[in-house]
Amino acid sequence: MKVKKGFLAVEVGLEDEGNKGFQRFVIPISYLYHPLFQRLLDKAHEVYGYQVNGPLRLPCSVDDFLYLQRQVERETNKQHHHQQSHHLHYHHLLSSLPFH
Repeated sequence: MKVKKGFLAVEVGLEDEGNKGFQRFVIPISYLYHPLFQRLLDKAHEVYGYQVNGPLRLPCSVDDFLYLQRQVERETNKQHHHQQSHHLHYHHLLSSLPFH
């Protein structure tokens, strides 16, 4: 399936989840610049390296990914946040998400 310009296909899941496998999502490329997604990308690099054929794989549960996606969308929709409050909020979220 083709992905529209400005979007990226990712596969989300944990290898130890058994039969569930990976679930495919299409996200805006702008998400990749968000600190929460950057942490997840760092973890993906640790787990899978840079040489991946096909969609980018993200090593987290689908539930954690959906939570992270909601957080990013919520913050993207709010235009009047202060930079410092964002930093403190990200630090709290990053330490609470159980990326594998």
